[in-house]
Amino acid sequence: MSRTALVVGATGIVGQNLAARLLADGWVVYGLARRPRTDVTGVLPVAADLLDPAGLRTALAGLRPSHVFFCSWLPQATEAENCRVNSAMIRNLFAALPAPDAVEHAALTTGMKHYLGPFESYASGAPPQTPFREDQPRLPLENFYYAQEDALYAAARQHGFSWSVHRPHTVIGYAVGNAMNMGSTLAVYAALCRETGRPFVFPGSPMQWHGLTDLTDARQLARQIVWASTTAAGRNEAFNIVNGDVFRWKWLWPQLAAWFELEAAPYPEEATPLAPKLAQDEALWASVSAKYGLAEPDLTRLASAWHTDADLGRPVECVTDMTKSRLAGFTDYCATPASFFDLFARMRADRLIP
Repeated sequence: MSRTALVVGATGIVGQNLAARLLADGWVVYGLARRPRTDVTGVLPVAADLLDPAGLRTALAGLRPSHVFFCSWLPQATEAENCRVNSAMIRNLFAALPAPDAVEHAALTTGMKHYLGPFESYASGAPPQTPFREDQPRLPLENFYYAQEDALYAAARQHGFSWSVHRPHTVIGYAVGNAMNMGSTLAVYAALCRETGRPFVFPGSPMQWHGLTDLTDARQLARQIVWASTTAAGRNEAFNIVNGDVFRWKWLWPQLAAWFELEAAPYPEEATPLAPKLAQDEALWASVSAKYGLAEPDLTRLASAWHTDADLGRPVECVTDMTKSRLAGFTDYCATPASFFDLFARMRADRLIP
C-alpha cells in the first residue's frame, strides 16, 4: 500500500535525512517548514508556521498523511517557554490536519536531554545513571521534551493512531543552516585550523576526552524511525537510538584530524570552548570561502559552536543503551568514524569546506 509522510521540520538535520530515507523506500513525502526547500527532488514542500493555526490549517488543506514525523523545535528564552511553545506546535499540527483520524502513526524525535535535563540545567546536579535506558523516570524538572511527549500522547488518544518517540544522542549528518550540528561545526573548525596553522585542539571537557560516549548518525536515526512507524513492535514505544558502538574522543580525535591532514594537538586537560573562537572567525571564513570558491560563506550557517560546546563540555559520562529496540527487532549498526567521514566527504563534494 502507498504510504504518505508529513515530515515536520523537513529542512533540519533529522528531517532532511528522514525524508531521503522515506523517498528511497517509495513513500510520498511532504516536507513542512517555515521556509521549505524547493530543490530536493521528490519532497513536496509545505510552507507553514506551526504557531499560526489559521495559516497552518490552510497549508495542510487537502493533505491526508498516513504517517506524521515531528522533527522540529523552536528555542525560547526559558524552559517554561520552551515547554509552552514546543508542545503547542504539536497540538496545533494535529488540530490543523483536515483528517487527523486518518493518521496511522506519528513519530516524535527528542534526544538525550530527556535524561540529562534541559538547557537551563543541562548535565548539572547528580549525574544520571548510565547507560541511559528508556524506563528511567523523568527528571523532576521542566523539560520541553516531556511536554512534547505529553502533547503527542494526547493526540494519539484523541485520534486513535499509534506513536513512537526516538531519543538520539548528538546527531551527525548533512544539513546546512541547522542549529545543532556537531559534524559540520568540527569540519569548519578543522578547515580553519588547516588554513591558519592553528592547533586542532579537542575543545571539550576531560570527562568527554577520557570517558566513553556514543553518537547517532542521522541515517541510523531515520532507519529506526521508519522501522518503528511500520512494525507492530514499534507502536506506542519510546526508543533510544545511537550508532551501536562506543568510543573515547581521545581515540576518535586523531582520526578526524588525519582526515583533514592535520596533527591532533595535545589535549590541555581542560575545556577550551569553540564558541569564542569561531565568533571571531566569520570574516576569516568568508575569506576562505572566496579563496576556494565555497558555496556557503556564512560561517553561522555551517557551525553551531554553542551546541557543540554543550555536548563536548559535559561533565558526566554519556552512554546509551539500545537493548529495547534490538530485542524488538531493530538491529541496524553504524560505525561512528564513518559517520564523520561520510559527512566530511559530502561537504567537500558540495563545496561547503575546502
